[in-house]
Amino acid sequence: MAAEKDKVLTGVAETLASQSLGDSSLPVNFHGNLVSANSDEELLSLLQRAKISKQPAVVNYGAPWCHVCQHMLPTFCNLSNEYASALFIYADVDKCYETTRDVRYTPTFRFYRDGEKVDDFYGAGPQRLRDRIWLHT
Repeated sequence: MAAEKDKVLTGVAETLASQSLGDSSLPVNFHGNLVSANSDEELLSLLQRAKISKQPAVVNYGAPWCHVCQHMLPTFCNLSNEYASALFIYADVDKCYETTRDVRYTPTFRFYRDGEKVDDFYGAGPQRLRDRIWLHT
């Protein structure tokens, strides 16, 4: 049963990755806690919403042209289903230019609590991402 559920979630995440990286708009997933920021204002608004609600936030700063981002996106989507208490945000560095100026590598994952950045890392590493999300949620 668990293997079947993982297979379904992986399939959903792969579909999201293939359909959504091109235009950076991710559909709402099973928990509704995965959103896409398509502008600086939208990203800041989402982070403010997380701060006000005291909800931890995980931001995936990526780009449609980044192969590592495409590789990590299914993991990010699956983890958003596992950790429903956190807000998961995909921010396209080409569309959120001002708020991502300090992002040097894609993908970069940043973790926010009470509106403050508490951790980050960049690059691939599905297990490393899983461990950090577990730690910060």
